[in-house]
Amino acid sequence: MLAAMPPTPDATAPGAAGPDREVPDRGRADACPGALRLHTADDGALARIRLPGGLLTDRQAIALAEAAEALGDGELETTSRGNVQLRGLAPHCAAELADRLRAAGLLPSDTHERVRNIVASPTAGLDTAAEGAVGNADVQSWVRELDARLCAADWAAGLSGKFLFALDDGRGDVAALDADVTLVAGPDGTRLLRLGRDGRGHPVEAGREVTAVLDAARSFLAALRTHGRKAWHLREVPELLPAGTVPLPAFAGSAPAVGALRGGLSVGLRFGRASAGQWRTLVAASAGELRLTPWRGAVLPGAPADRLPGLAAAGFRTEPGSAWERATACTGLPGCAKSLADVRTDAARALDSGAAVRAGATVRAGADPDGLLPVHWSGCERRCGHPAGRWVDVLATGRGYRVTVNGANADVPGPDAAKAHEMNAVVTNAVVTNEEMAEAVAEARRTTK
Repeated sequence: MLAAMPPTPDATAPGAAGPDREVPDRGRADACPGALRLHTADDGALARIRLPGGLLTDRQAIALAEAAEALGDGELETTSRGNVQLRGLAPHCAAELADRLRAAGLLPSDTHERVRNIVASPTAGLDTAAEGAVGNADVQSWVRELDARLCAADWAAGLSGKFLFALDDGRGDVAALDADVTLVAGPDGTRLLRLGRDGRGHPVEAGREVTAVLDAARSFLAALRTHGRKAWHLREVPELLPAGTVPLPAFAGSAPAVGALRGGLSVGLRFGRASAGQWRTLVAASAGELRLTPWRGAVLPGAPADRLPGLAAAGFRTEPGSAWERATACTGLPGCAKSLADVRTDAARALDSGAAVRAGATVRAGADPDGLLPVHWSGCERRCGHPAGRWVDVLATGRGYRVTVNGANADVPGPDAAKAHEMNAVVTNAVVTNEEMAEAVAEARRTTK
């Protein structure tokens, strides 16, 4: 049972609670879209299909492409949780979409479909001990067990559609995403459970990994009822969390490099989007399985390297070192009426300019091994889809863009969190034009403050 404990400081991101912001009002249900609850956007209805662990068979992936073509705008959009969104849907297609998803095995529960939010290390199990494996567990079996048990638990339907589980095989990739409940596999069969953004973990007995994850989520709901609180995330009520006992390591948070991997291929999707035709090319290049990543890419286990040229020709990113690495953007105009700009068009122009990969600057603290911080373009203050941790915030103002480095280091516990907040830096107080934006973003991604 969760008990009242001293609060673990929460990282401040734009729009989140912090020293100068009120705690969000969670007295209402969250409005997250799902496969059955469609969201109305300017470009039509939107459906979000949860894919635990980002896992898809080739048959399921084709079913999504067919649904996008028959019911939507013919595009598929991957999310920062490895899910898929279909946009431009007709207003009365919900029943047909649900039937298509059920037939493909993508809608195992009508009552729990929005709480199947599970991310997992996408390359887990692809490398072997003989090859110098980085991971400590093949977490895909945990994904399937957790999904099945979530859907079978009546209480789990009370979780928010935003509540996130992360299963990390020990390489520290998805553990850096600040999920509500994170399970990290350590060496020699050790397991640690992280609650919210606590800097310490709870040891978990081997064989009870999924049970421990479910117990943590259920205890969160029970604590909310006991204390009369409303929250969507554990990090919003840190005073209700039991403190961990084992210091957690720093999490790298690195996405799989694009290109050939040991045991498969990795490709990137520009802003996470693909046409149905591109999607079919991706499926054809697979060996029967796809793993969508929280970094808007796809891992193809068992796919041979000779399929990379065809994927590159179809428009997928297959070579590392591009400015497009870890670059994301919200929907923007014309799909979202709240946006002040066509951010994806503007962002693509900046990323293709080459400014963001010029050499000669020092690497910013907290950057990925490629030397570039993540960057996210937003059309309004909501900053939908922004990454976790430290990132370059490119915000449309209606007169141009403001470029800021945001996101304190969420892994800094205790009093050092204040220092992490001070690391946030406004790269330019001035609003830059589209022509100036590429250079401003490049400087922000590479240079220490």
